[in-house]
Amino acid sequence: LSRPPRFSTTPNMDKIIQELRGKEDAIQQGMQLVKAAEHAERYKDMCSLMRMVVDLANAKNEDLDTEGRNLLSVGYKNLVGAGRGSHRHIKHQMDHKESDLMPGYLNVIAKETTDICKEVLEVLENQLIPKADQLRKEETDESKMYQKVEASIFYLKMAGDYYRYLAEIDKENGYDEKAKDLYLKGSALAEDNLAPTDPIRLGLALNLSVCYYEILNNKKEACRLAKKAFDDAISKLDRLEEAQYKDATLIMQLLRDNLTLWTTNDNEGDGEEEDLQVENAE
Repeated sequence: LSRPPRFSTTPNMDKIIQELRGKEDAIQQGMQLVKAAEHAERYKDMCSLMRMVVDLANAKNEDLDTEGRNLLSVGYKNLVGAGRGSHRHIKHQMDHKESDLMPGYLNVIAKETTDICKEVLEVLENQLIPKADQLRKEETDESKMYQKVEASIFYLKMAGDYYRYLAEIDKENGYDEKAKDLYLKGSALAEDNLAPTDPIRLGLALNLSVCYYEILNNKKEACRLAKKAFDDAISKLDRLEEAQYKDATLIMQLLRDNLTLWTTNDNEGDGEEEDLQVENAE
């Protein structure tokens, strides 16, 4: 990916971030501002601040912790979500109404959404995924290995998600295959290291199945993956504590919802399928 413009940067935030970078506790102060921005629903600011945190953590040969990963995901998910929704809505209108202005407006929305996706993918592919892989391979303490593996899988899933979002907009540049490859790489790592009930493994299976259904148009494989993930997890549910049980069953419900929708669509023939598929929110 070529270096994209910084969609989520504003001059005022640039000034704040520049001041923060010179402080000894820049990461801690940055995270406090990220949380404040989240509560204020200032998602551009969240993303700008999280990129600074990533830069500083990388410079110290460190990765984001679980909270940092989740905040990065929340910021960009909210930022790109509006663009994806707008693109689907205008595309749907274009399919039903003729207008000389619609294609140009759709291109504006597509450009903004693409810039966001490429921005977060630059962070993931150039910084977070390589750093997580490096730290995982260097880890000698078995008790800490799970956290390192979890981070790698989280980033691979997240990168797969944003290539999938690009593929929703652009069918010509191989984003669909890139999404599939990243999901499959994460899935192999998850199957070797995470329990079938692990929320990250379940979320990855969910989004991979959505990718096969919506993007790759392979409905049979989508249903197979969703059913396998659900069946593998349900056989292990009785071993989970209450908090883990809640997280696992939430994603399992999404898997089952998708299977119901997909098999219903197949039985009823090709019809209107817009916005039927759900996906993991994190």
